[in-house]
Amino acid sequence: MERGSPDSFTRMGTLGIEEECFVVDEHGRPTSGTDELVYDHDPPEILADRLDHELFKFVIETQTPLIEDPSNAREVLLEIRRALVDHAERHGFRIAAAGLHPLARWRELEHAEKPRYRAQLDRIQYPQHRNTTAGVHVHVGVNDADKAVWIANELRWYVPIMLALSANSPYWNGFDTGLQSARAKLFEGLPNTGMPTYFEDYEDFDRFERRMLETDSINDRGELWYDVRPHTEHGTVELRTPDGQAEPDIVLAFVEYAHALVEALAEEYEDGTPSSRHRRELLDENKWRALRYGHEASFIDRDLEGTVDLGEVVDRECARLGIDGIREVYERDSGATRQRELLESGGPDELCDSLLLGTE
Repeated sequence: MERGSPDSFTRMGTLGIEEECFVVDEHGRPTSGTDELVYDHDPPEILADRLDHELFKFVIETQTPLIEDPSNAREVLLEIRRALVDHAERHGFRIAAAGLHPLARWRELEHAEKPRYRAQLDRIQYPQHRNTTAGVHVHVGVNDADKAVWIANELRWYVPIMLALSANSPYWNGFDTGLQSARAKLFEGLPNTGMPTYFEDYEDFDRFERRMLETDSINDRGELWYDVRPHTEHGTVELRTPDGQAEPDIVLAFVEYAHALVEALAEEYEDGTPSSRHRRELLDENKWRALRYGHEASFIDRDLEGTVDLGEVVDRECARLGIDGIREVYERDSGATRQRELLESGGPDELCDSLLLGTE
């Protein structure tokens, strides 16, 4: 039984970025292509051992190599994206990204044959059969296991902020859900997802992870699909919150924010700042507001006194952390708003074109 270790937490501030994307045909419609791209043809060297598929044969995942210097994140992300797009085009496919593909109908799509996913389908049934979601996962290295758990606890309040900014999945199974991030709500149908509870320290988290494995609640530690988690193999805190994005600058804004948050929270931990110990129920309320209202959301504030609009949070965070990417994301229309406008004005073709993966 594969287990993590506190000894993996050795590096502070490194980055890793995982993106789940859609394999689409020449018209931008979902198509089964991951067998060809992952198994039948060798990918470009930079994607070797960094290219995988997800539950459906139209969802593909890339992982960046370890990014030691955060200033290199843009260059590395674009290099990975270009390699994926070129690899797909050589074999007759294109690549798109969003939290959900607006035209994907899960009953018409093929599931992967990988034993891990077949076991999940058998165990989870309907919620996993319909899981056509795609997101962005950001790993930030932390140099101490207890510190990583403390940071993950604190990041729970920020999860809805990042989700609201990333909201890019209004359509599921061919209809408008009325949500800004239907992906977030759909994914919560799986076990071990959503907002995690509070953990006292690494030993507490490790005990939980071990219990889940020993009771066959999960097949491997990767099936703890919470919005934020200490990653006990990579020695990181992993934020799994944002919807997938076609535009690289939006992803990079979340990477910048996640890195700045982890660094700032690490300083708070080292200064002996008491943990917030927020109730999960209040954080769930904030997440609901994020996935329902997106850029128009307001949240129960971090001190649990009153509410604060997303725009105010963005201004506060940019000033506090010395960043500006999330302000640029907030000041433009959300992905969900753009999708709705494009479908109304230009129809499905224009909407699908807008989701093609950006490489510049």
